[in-house]
Amino acid sequence: MLKKPDAFIKESNMNESVNRRHFLSKGVRLCAAAGAVGMSGTEALAQTVEGSVRRPGRFDENVIITERKPFTWPGEKTLAVWFIPNVEVFILSPSGGAQGDVDVLNYSWREYGMRVGLWRLADVMDEADIKATVALNAGVCDVWPKAIEEMDKRGWEMMGHNLTNSRSLRNLPLDQEHAIIDGTLKIIEQATGKKVRGWLGTGLGETFSTLDNLAEAGVVYTGDWNNDDVPYRMKVKSGEMYALNYGNAVNDISFWGKGHTGDEYYQMLVSQFDTLYEDSKKLPRVMGIPLHPFHTGQPSRIKYFQKAVQYMKQQDKVWFARGSEILDAYKKSQG
Repeated sequence: MLKKPDAFIKESNMNESVNRRHFLSKGVRLCAAAGAVGMSGTEALAQTVEGSVRRPGRFDENVIITERKPFTWPGEKTLAVWFIPNVEVFILSPSGGAQGDVDVLNYSWREYGMRVGLWRLADVMDEADIKATVALNAGVCDVWPKAIEEMDKRGWEMMGHNLTNSRSLRNLPLDQEHAIIDGTLKIIEQATGKKVRGWLGTGLGETFSTLDNLAEAGVVYTGDWNNDDVPYRMKVKSGEMYALNYGNAVNDISFWGKGHTGDEYYQMLVSQFDTLYEDSKKLPRVMGIPLHPFHTGQPSRIKYFQKAVQYMKQQDKVWFARGSEILDAYKKSQG
């Protein structure tokens, strides 16, 4: 017999409470015993978690924002803003229906971004004299060569974003990850004639080897790690790698997916901008703005993006730049 929802919730809460008491009791006993063998309480508590706590080991952990070396962006600007249109191609797949019907709804919606939405975004950035940094699926070079030509003509930077958006790097064997990274970079470089310096994983997905593989392939920055307002150097086996905040906190794909309005999107971008702009008076910051053409490029939404860009352009200490420009300026400022 199925439990009623409220009975199930009550039972779940009771179980959670019991588990919490058990964990804390175990932790207290372990901390007491740890003192006898010279182990810290923190180390002891960490061992109460199954498999212990795994840290990335890719950056200095104990570095807070108030302890950074002062610097400025070019032209004495304090806030660097970069725009990241995700220009993607998807594999046409079944919808999961009883007859294995093609998923026309989602495929055509995303296709709209390439046929129409991207060019609305381009018009807004052209008007504002802003050059974007494109998170580019390499498959676009084959399917939409005209789009590559138009973006390149505008001076937009291309960074790698996997072969297609239908598969991420998560859980891939090492040899397959190597093949996808190398293939992505090679295709984009052949199409544009320019070295690819940046990377954004599909769904920001990585394995524990991704950063090493990217650095080995010559990539020098990634937007996958959104844990700081300032670029920082990451630890890799060879070469170099920097984290550059992609702005996932204001990602349009998650925002529009929750049913928010255009006014709310505008207010979110402006609120993020205002806080970072104020903070940048003490220490320069970076603001990333992710864009998905099939979302923000829709007729009902584009004006709110345009309004936000116009607002940002009114502030005199803002530097609108591409990813590589931000990285190069930061490295130069650090000596």
